[in-house]
Amino acid sequence: MTLPLSDRTLSLSAPGLIAAVVILLMFVIQGCSSPPLEHWHTERLTEEFTADMLDDQVSSFDEYLALEQRLFTQLDEKVYAKTGTGPEHALQRYSRGSMADPTARQPDWNRSFELSSSVAVGGVLLLHGMSDSPYSLRALGEALSKQGYLVVGLRAPGHGTAPSGLRYASWQDMAAAVKLGMRHLSQVLGSKPLHIIGYSTGASLALDYALEALEDNELMAPSSLVLISPAIRVHSAAAIAGFKDALSAIPGLDSLAYLAVMDEFDPYKFNSFATNAGAQVHRVTSSVDRRIREMSAVPGAVDRLPPLLVLKSAVDSTVTTDAVVDNLLIHFSAGRNELVLFDINRNSAVKSTLMVSDPGPLTIRLLNDGNLPFALSVVTNEHEHSTDVVLRHKDPYSAKVSQADPLGLAWPREVISLSHVALPFPPDDPVYGRYPPEDNRRVYLGFLGLKGEQGLLSIPAAWLLRMRYNPFYPYLESRVIGWLDETGS
Repeated sequence: MTLPLSDRTLSLSAPGLIAAVVILLMFVIQGCSSPPLEHWHTERLTEEFTADMLDDQVSSFDEYLALEQRLFTQLDEKVYAKTGTGPEHALQRYSRGSMADPTARQPDWNRSFELSSSVAVGGVLLLHGMSDSPYSLRALGEALSKQGYLVVGLRAPGHGTAPSGLRYASWQDMAAAVKLGMRHLSQVLGSKPLHIIGYSTGASLALDYALEALEDNELMAPSSLVLISPAIRVHSAAAIAGFKDALSAIPGLDSLAYLAVMDEFDPYKFNSFATNAGAQVHRVTSSVDRRIREMSAVPGAVDRLPPLLVLKSAVDSTVTTDAVVDNLLIHFSAGRNELVLFDINRNSAVKSTLMVSDPGPLTIRLLNDGNLPFALSVVTNEHEHSTDVVLRHKDPYSAKVSQADPLGLAWPREVISLSHVALPFPPDDPVYGRYPPEDNRRVYLGFLGLKGEQGLLSIPAAWLLRMRYNPFYPYLESRVIGWLDETGS
């Protein structure tokens, strides 16, 4: 029996409709059961930079900073002014004078910053990750400034203010701000080499700019890119975030505007994560991935991009090493790029049967693969009975691994691995480092060894377990400085 066309269409699409209804019901249940939103989740700040402002209303970095000043004034009026003060708000980011109030310290690293040098050898644009702030690359920026680089730490649109900012910002807004930052460095430094360091989603924005510069002669091409914990590919399920965000406009389902709602006690990173932010990460990574795949189909085309230094933890719940290799580095010719991989603590791992998965097989495969077109350096234990770390290196298209080079660094006893968020923070970072600062009037979010009954704290256990600093930061810093010096000469 042949069904009428309309009936056949209904029959064929029924499984999809059922799946859509199930997903919709799940979202409705989640929206009804999520924690209530605070005013920092809902207030829309209108003095934010958008892509359509580029050149028409904001054509220079100074104008960007002026707009940013108006934005933070609006933050004071719409968020800080509505938040209570006193002991009960001691860990509330938006409570004036609290331990977590970033405005209580100067400079406020949530804002864009510029670190000058008397005789600049080149320029560096720092791009933070999604829901982060310029603080995430502060330590690296200060080190580069001491080495003679003019450094701009760019606050991407939607960041540094309130979680609500990421409900409305697009990755195109962020990409337009990157163009302003590079334009500023180019105008100040002329023909001197410029570099971009991108952390997490900032790495995707760095690649996007480099791709754009190949097609637009008015954009200054970077001499190199440094990608730290780069967001190269996210799960395809992230594409549904846009649909979920649209549902948040329905009365009673406003909580769907967030993938996570938490107390805001971190002065330099949003704990609550807007659904739109997840959608924007998916869109920018998909755009970059598509363009690189298209270029790789044309012999030699992808090698027009600048050299890449990629630094990544072997354990990363946000981005896999496979994506960095298969979706990025594998497409380039030999001798231009390098992957630095921070292995897990083998001294602890050998005694543990609690790991869900061990990245060791992948690391070993990469070290033994003689067909990789990029150099590989692995920071790992000297041997399984030592916490001291060494560097094992091999050249492109080679399976010969150099003898272990001691780094003079070691794993802290209590640490089994790094994490996606740990790499750019040194052990002495006053907020995320290994030890609390001497000033106990400021919030400390580093190694929190809190113990007690489950369910007592509002902070998720997974948040407490995540590594927040890099015990091997001195090596990362020296490697980045060396890379910029090499590629800029």
